[in-house]
Amino acid sequence: MVHHHHSKEDSQSRNLSPSQRYATFRKIQRQRMSVAARFAATLPFELDDFQTEANEALEADSNVLVAAPTGAGKTVIADFAIFLAQERNVKAFYTTPIKALSNQKYHDLVDAYGSDRVGLLTGDTSINSEADIVVMTTEVLRNMLYEHSSTLNALRYVILDEVHYLADRFRGPVWEEVIIHLPKSVKIVGLSATVSNVEDFSNWISSVRGDTKLVISEHRPVPLEQHVMVQADEHTEPEVFDLYRRDAQGNQTLKLNSELINRLDQLDRKAARRRGEERPDKKRTGRSARGKGKERRAGHMPKPERHTPRRWAVVDELNFLDMLPGIYFIFSRNGCDQAVEQCINAGLELTTDQEAIRIRRIVDEMVDGQLTQDDLKALQFSKFRFALEEGFASHHAGMIALFRQIVERLFEEGLVKMVFATETLALGINMPARCVVVEKLEKFDGTGHVSLTPGEFTQLTGRAGRRGIDTIGHAIVVDHHGFVPATAAALSSKRVYPLHSSFRPTFNMAVNLLNSSDYETARVTLDQSFAQWEANESAWQLESQIATLKTALDGYEQAFQCSHGDFRKFMTIRMELSSIEKDGRRSLKRETFLTDKERSAAFAALDQRIRQLRQEEQQHPCRSCPDLQQHLKWGHRWVREKRELERVQNRYDSRTGSVARQFDLICDILARLGYLDVERRTNGKIDMTLTDKGHLLRRIYSEHDLELCEALLAGIFNNLDDRGLAAVLSSLVYEARRGTGGEPRHYPGGITGRIAIASSKLQNICADINTMCEDHGLEELQQPDCGLLDVMYEWADGSSLAACLYGTDMTGGDFVRTAKRLSDVLQQIAVAGPLPVDGGDVLADTARHAADAVNRGIVAYSGVE
Repeated sequence: MVHHHHSKEDSQSRNLSPSQRYATFRKIQRQRMSVAARFAATLPFELDDFQTEANEALEADSNVLVAAPTGAGKTVIADFAIFLAQERNVKAFYTTPIKALSNQKYHDLVDAYGSDRVGLLTGDTSINSEADIVVMTTEVLRNMLYEHSSTLNALRYVILDEVHYLADRFRGPVWEEVIIHLPKSVKIVGLSATVSNVEDFSNWISSVRGDTKLVISEHRPVPLEQHVMVQADEHTEPEVFDLYRRDAQGNQTLKLNSELINRLDQLDRKAARRRGEERPDKKRTGRSARGKGKERRAGHMPKPERHTPRRWAVVDELNFLDMLPGIYFIFSRNGCDQAVEQCINAGLELTTDQEAIRIRRIVDEMVDGQLTQDDLKALQFSKFRFALEEGFASHHAGMIALFRQIVERLFEEGLVKMVFATETLALGINMPARCVVVEKLEKFDGTGHVSLTPGEFTQLTGRAGRRGIDTIGHAIVVDHHGFVPATAAALSSKRVYPLHSSFRPTFNMAVNLLNSSDYETARVTLDQSFAQWEANESAWQLESQIATLKTALDGYEQAFQCSHGDFRKFMTIRMELSSIEKDGRRSLKRETFLTDKERSAAFAALDQRIRQLRQEEQQHPCRSCPDLQQHLKWGHRWVREKRELERVQNRYDSRTGSVARQFDLICDILARLGYLDVERRTNGKIDMTLTDKGHLLRRIYSEHDLELCEALLAGIFNNLDDRGLAAVLSSLVYEARRGTGGEPRHYPGGITGRIAIASSKLQNICADINTMCEDHGLEELQQPDCGLLDVMYEWADGSSLAACLYGTDMTGGDFVRTAKRLSDVLQQIAVAGPLPVDGGDVLADTARHAADAVNRGIVAYSGVE
């Protein structure tokens, strides 16, 4: 007989009603559940395996790196990190690469947790900064780490969204700084696109931050099909072909669709007949443009061009095929704006009357009270709104943030059916579509036309297929000049592009490191960068090569041992003689900085050295060895391996400690300019401490950090008022598009006025520092651009946006972005503390007033409602 022992709780539970008993049972069950399981229970959908795996690793106190395609649901893992932080009563930071993403995430989290528990920091916006959950750009977090901000207290989780952004040449290093400098108690959640070397990246994070769980998912929740759109001529409808063949079940395979290839071949023959030219090659071989160039130079006619489908015809066909809403990627802002006009002019309407009324109501609500009538007129608002009502919109960096947000909201609500966008839209903004159209497989990168990488193509097409709405997403490449199906196939492979570090030390980084650690520790910190980790990884292979070569050299030295003398020395003389005779005179001729007298003296010294070596070689005792020819046979192999060893050794030396060596060069420049005091101790160690100038540089975060400090300390801004200061400093933040800019239309006050003189002095300082960088073998610095100087003066003087932009090619979005960056630099000067020069206090006040004068109206609008 089994005796049941009833606890006090059991007897109490018998006295409860069934609903109370169920509630008690659920409470006990919840206490036994893991946090990850409790989080999963709050969601309206089942978690994928990779999401569960990542969440469980995070709960077990591991760092987590998740690599998954766009739209796979990586954000759920970030949401769990925040849920976990709330459960454990600690802070979580959510970082993004761009302000638009920060704004969007802030609103999402406010909806989930309430505005009192969520903060936002984006450089120009500060809301509830001491909240438990703070969304910010990565730069804001980096600056906090260097300032040892108290906001970091109780921080335990940092989500790094779009962490593959660290490959970005300009802003990428910030991600590495954050990963290296975060306190060891903080766990990192890295969300990345699928990159081919994600294991390397994960191993690096482990080496810096400890236990790191790598979670990879290559499964797209909504399958993606690849298509190509062609058009015989403007009188026929466009045709959509699958890029790949289908199997018996109707699924796309990885073999190119022969129907597409045959159709393109037909269209090539048709184009040839239309031009009255001979039939082109029978089969499409995908020959390069270089091959075409050779034909052209050889006097052959260029290959006739197929008709490229018109943008409005592409949209019309996709609408007919029920493949909208869509995003149409065009790699030029003007192209996006023109595409909207082309659709309007063609009479396309993608919305119903009811949808158009809803669109107008939402747009008017979002604009109400944000902008003046003058601003709206300058930004061609009525034209923008009309296109939206018809179902079309542009989306690019030339638009102001408010207009981009309007487009994003209307698209998410399914009201705008086609958005023409530049690739900035692919950066994580939550705008999934049924189809994505890619106009060309190449883009202009600022210097020339370059092919899209598999990574870029995957980022763009990843927007296709809305989870929970579409069963299939469609990626469509429009037939264009030089298009070959095999190129599109190569771009749409799964494991896409390698992630390489763009990290390099900067002047500001150097002084911030030396402020919180000694010189040797700073060098060790830089050795922890992903850049150095990558360099070291390739150095292992070189190390084994060096070992193999040394073994071979030892073998050859055994083989050519000579009883008459040192045969190794004999071969070294012959090696030097051969090298000088071959390259000595040629390299002297290439020296451009020698005077005629110096060149003559150098040639004389060279001839003298050749005579000396010849004499040493002739008189060497090994010359008289009867086995000389046999020894030379081994000696020639020794020389070949010796040269190879020198080459590999140089490559190895350039990799190991390469980041720390760059840091040394930067510190040398800073010491010469008086930002660092250098002290060499008796034990050979070096001590570096910051001077007052160094502490000023520590608080200036700008691509022109050192130049700006030198200008401040030289007092070149001291005679300027707030408008003049804003105008002159605009040259350090303005980046002209496609080579325009350089000089303003006029200098306020004339070419002999204070502004022109200050601007000229600033340019001289920048040129001097650039020369120092070049002399030290560092990368060339970007030079200031004065092209916006007069425009920014007018804006700081209170002129309207329309008046400032009149007669310029500048868009409202570009102007606002530059003004925000300028306001940020002015704010840094205002709070940098008293400058160690005469007039420093006055300048701080001027900078504060200038920041207010710039950050007004449309510029002050941050996009956070």
